[in-house]
Amino acid sequence: MLFLVTTVNYADRATLSIAGTSMKAELGLDPVMMGYIFSAFSWAYVLAQLPGGWLLDRFGSKKIYALSIFLWSFFTLLQGGVTWFGTAAAVVLLFLLRFIVGMAEAPSFPANGRIVASWFPTAERGTASAIFNSAQYFAAVLFTPLMGWITHAYGWHHVFTVMGVFGMGLAFVWIKIIHSPKDHPMINKAELQHIEQGGGLVDMDQAGQPAKAGTGEGKAKWGYIKQLLSNRMLLGVYIGQYCINTITYFFLTWFPVYLVQERGMSILKAGFVASIPAVCGFIGGVVGGLISDRLIKRGHSVTLSRKIPIVGGMLLSTTMILCNYVDAQWLVVGIMAVAFFGKGIGALGWAVVADTAPKEIVGLSGGLFNTFGNIAGITTPIVIGYILKETGSFAGALVFVGANALVTVISYLVIVKEIKRVELKPI
Repeated sequence: MLFLVTTVNYADRATLSIAGTSMKAELGLDPVMMGYIFSAFSWAYVLAQLPGGWLLDRFGSKKIYALSIFLWSFFTLLQGGVTWFGTAAAVVLLFLLRFIVGMAEAPSFPANGRIVASWFPTAERGTASAIFNSAQYFAAVLFTPLMGWITHAYGWHHVFTVMGVFGMGLAFVWIKIIHSPKDHPMINKAELQHIEQGGGLVDMDQAGQPAKAGTGEGKAKWGYIKQLLSNRMLLGVYIGQYCINTITYFFLTWFPVYLVQERGMSILKAGFVASIPAVCGFIGGVVGGLISDRLIKRGHSVTLSRKIPIVGGMLLSTTMILCNYVDAQWLVVGIMAVAFFGKGIGALGWAVVADTAPKEIVGLSGGLFNTFGNIAGITTPIVIGYILKETGSFAGALVFVGANALVTVISYLVIVKEIKRVELKPI
């Protein structure tokens, strides 16, 4: 369910990248305006991370996540009708609706982190986190060609209609299927003991009461944020996640536009071609989790087991800069496939969150981590928009994205000395 919901989550984020070329022509948008509209989602997504994490710790993952799915899908649906208004009003309304979608999606990844921390022992979290995180690539594999075809056959408006209706239905499926470990009707005593003895936080969301946040009062203490921000290890993890998400948001926003404008593909072809690197990213994501967990099971430290795929994968991602030096479309797609395979291998940030988050505030800790990571969703579309306006080319944009992959490597090698669970001091 985490994989399925996260697939829809990322597909809804990417709707604008597919509809963007047609929308740009219809509304008369320049690259900088597109960059700001692309970033609207992330402004709200970042601002709502800590409140979203607090809500998860206060009321539990199941209820808050269900509400989140329904709301982001509903406001995705509404985006299809922005052209009922004048051009200027449509641009403002589109920005606002994207902003609200970002706010509604804010609890999703902290909730993923909480659910993985409660359902999986430490030695299984790498794979579990990699599977739900790899949904971002599967979203491109499944939905990018579909959205490209819908845009080509019926118009860009219907991309939002289809995705919105599908997501609203998924919210009701979630309510029926998802349970905490102690509340699941099919769990047995041996399985529960296996999870708990392996480090799973099975008491995080108990049936019939709000989730506790370590205070006995049912509410997270915001003073703990200062402790998290003063932790060197966590700061290194936050920097790394920001840089990793720079690659993610390039792919979600400007990559299809790159294929159309820089490489001369039709929107239909770009929709299908964009799915090829995504397949490789999906495979890389699962492989990275398997490598990490295999290393732990062989007796290696959590620190080494997480760092090896992260560092190796991010080094591989820097190869996307080579696209600036080739002309053949198939070679560009091949290089991007290698780069996104590497990005998939290295995207183990949520496993690190499950390993390091204080058990009292897993939701709030995940929200802070995701705040740093998704600042990239604000900066990446805007920076690339300005690069395009000034240079008329994506060459500088690829260098910018590749350089961020290299900063991730430096962060994990130099700043993050050890990966371990943070112990909070009483406040």
